[in-house]
Amino acid sequence: MFGDVSKPNKLFTAKHPLEILMETTASQDNSALDGPILVTFLKYLFPALVGMLAMGSASIVDGIFIGNFVGVPALAAVNLIIPILTVLFGVALMLSIGGSVRAGKYLGQRNQVAASAIFSKTLVITVVYAIVLIVLGLLFETALFRLLGADESLAQLMSQYYRVILPFLLAQIITIVLYFFIKLDGFPSLAATALVAGAIFNIGLDYLFIVVFDWGLSGAAWATGLSQVFPVLTLMTYFFSRKRKLRFSLRQKNWSEVFQAAYNGLSEFINETSGGIIAFIFNLLIISRAGVEGVAAITVLNYLLMIGFMIYFAIADTAQVMISQNFGAQNVQRLKQLLKICFAMTTIVSLLTIGVLLVFKEALIYTFLSDEGTQATVAIATTFVDYVWPMFIFAGANMIISGYLTAIHLPFQSGVISLCRSLIFPASLLVLFFILFDNNLFVIALPIGECITFLIAFAYFIRHQPQRAIDDDMAKNS
Repeated sequence: MFGDVSKPNKLFTAKHPLEILMETTASQDNSALDGPILVTFLKYLFPALVGMLAMGSASIVDGIFIGNFVGVPALAAVNLIIPILTVLFGVALMLSIGGSVRAGKYLGQRNQVAASAIFSKTLVITVVYAIVLIVLGLLFETALFRLLGADESLAQLMSQYYRVILPFLLAQIITIVLYFFIKLDGFPSLAATALVAGAIFNIGLDYLFIVVFDWGLSGAAWATGLSQVFPVLTLMTYFFSRKRKLRFSLRQKNWSEVFQAAYNGLSEFINETSGGIIAFIFNLLIISRAGVEGVAAITVLNYLLMIGFMIYFAIADTAQVMISQNFGAQNVQRLKQLLKICFAMTTIVSLLTIGVLLVFKEALIYTFLSDEGTQATVAIATTFVDYVWPMFIFAGANMIISGYLTAIHLPFQSGVISLCRSLIFPASLLVLFFILFDNNLFVIALPIGECITFLIAFAYFIRHQPQRAIDDDMAKNS
């Protein structure tokens, strides 16, 4: 429709009607650029927070139903599948966040034609990627399970979940793309509503399929999969809004721009895929030391940590929406104020999360487990909480700085932070401490890794504060 819409076409003086519409829309106020900064930030944050918590709570509710009505081995089986899913989601996040950050810069420059082009190309390529990976994942199921260290009994449980959930990942990946771009376009409430709808349906279907129908792990998979249809349908209503700035078209050129933009999402790809690698390493280590109960304890720990990290992600994600646009508009003071707000909020979240974990840890752990035959799992999970809670002292700041660097188009620096906190330090320290310690103390690798990463992240942040970042960007593009 537009050709290479990221660049003006000097061969024509007449303008396409849709281009005229976009230029008219561009003159409208953009609250991310012009609105009261705290009010606007909260306007974006609250829906993002609700959406992230809804998405996180859906996974947690799955864990509660599986742990209480299917059993500890089923929890372990789901945890062993995580590395596969994180690789699939990692690439989708990289494309979505990288594309939305570039689109945000275009919107800050009032170039909605270019923003629409990167939106269209990102959506198409991500859908094609999802279809290819789902087919390959189903074809090589046995080999993947063997690689993950599953024995025959666990592999049978994993298969019940895996074969059902994998095809539904197409809907989940489409949701990811639409979520980031729709929120960027000033529809955070719609994005959050979609995730809440999915969470609500997931809870209801979990109860129906697991408790009432007694379908076990396959029931949990059907509940999660079917519940992902509703967010997609909800987000599709965006295309009927006359107020939207982003327009979808299959007719595009310069498709390589998607992969160039995806580089800005490198840190999110590293975070997601590294999480899968760390889960893989963790599972191998804990199976050798504590068996299925240990893997189940790790699964419970993941659920307990999830809420805090989801809140961090919501804050960082909201910051990216506003920072990318203000960076494009070269609003130095707004960038500084946004960063102050983000660091203040993550500090509050860290203190509250640490307090809840330490005071209510046993009650929280028992939420995921039935009272019978779980004492070994509870004991291991309690020990893990005692060792890993200091992660929250540093993790929030690391995620904010990484997100900030992504938003100002410094993917290498953001990627270094993500690689350090998600893979290099945790993996190397886990193996080292596993060799050094005979008990479960080796999990202190996680908070120590976050601490070391913070020193690196802080150095990058000092080097790339807003004014200098804008000056460097202007010099690069001059």
